[in-house]
Amino acid sequence: MINIVLVNPEIPPNTGNIIRLCSNTGYYLHIIKPMGFNLKDKQLKRAGLDYHDTAKIKIHDNLNHFIKTINPPRILAATSRVNKSYATIKFNKNDAILFGSESNGLSEDIIRKIPKENVFSIPMKPNNRSLNLSNAVSIIVYESWRQHNFEGSV
Repeated sequence: MINIVLVNPEIPPNTGNIIRLCSNTGYYLHIIKPMGFNLKDKQLKRAGLDYHDTAKIKIHDNLNHFIKTINPPRILAATSRVNKSYATIKFNKNDAILFGSESNGLSEDIIRKIPKENVFSIPMKPNNRSLNLSNAVSIIVYESWRQHNFEGSV
């Protein structure tokens, strides 16, 4: 399945929602330190409900550790700073899709290291900054899963 990678997430309920999403879709969740919370945070647990035990979650000290450990065949990046829509992306099994922190998104340094054709955005109204992290991840997870005919669903 596809790897969702949260780079330096800050808000526990967002990550809790994403844990629940990944549990319900079979996607892998990778969290890159530092995090703005610990995994025992009450808000994180509340948002994730009882899905923490069924989600496939790995914590990595940094992005390089994730890349060395998982060795994804392709890395994609979601950012609000490009005009290429996610609708143009053909998602592949075992892709890694990077999402940045709630306050800063992905750094320019990370985005520069990703091939330009693998960097995309989610369209929104002009002059708006960004979507909520868990909403953005949901959009991309369900589009990529749709492209694979919701493999593994009931």
